[in-house]
Amino acid sequence: MEEFDKIVRYTFTKAEILSSKKDIQELFKNGSSFYLYPFKVVTLPNPEVEQHQVLFSVPKRIFKHAVDRNLLKRRMREAYRLHKHLLPTELKVLNIAYIYTSKEILDYTSITNPLEQSLIRIHKHVAKNSK
Repeated sequence: MEEFDKIVRYTFTKAEILSSKKDIQELFKNGSSFYLYPFKVVTLPNPEVEQHQVLFSVPKRIFKHAVDRNLLKRRMREAYRLHKHLLPTELKVLNIAYIYTSKEILDYTSITNPLEQSLIRIHKHVAKNSK
């Protein structure tokens, strides 16, 4: 029987949601960002918390109906929940914002793949800057 060094827990707790108004303002003011269709991803290190905190945003200007915005945010949260283990927790703890930029409602796989790639890209960036 093989033993794993780290057990992956596929949970998304309330503590992982970025909800502090001060932290959100600081993230958008001082954070670094990149685009990976259909997302704009903004990140900022936050040494004050123990785990990564994430914000998911879908603009009301593009999607007028709350049903559509909520559907996209559910898909984004689920994709993050299943792939968050790709982020390093031992190097830096980050605040991350995912802003949905596409003008159409994409299916789950079209959201999952770029979100997974963005987590890999964030991991590489953090690992490179910590050395």
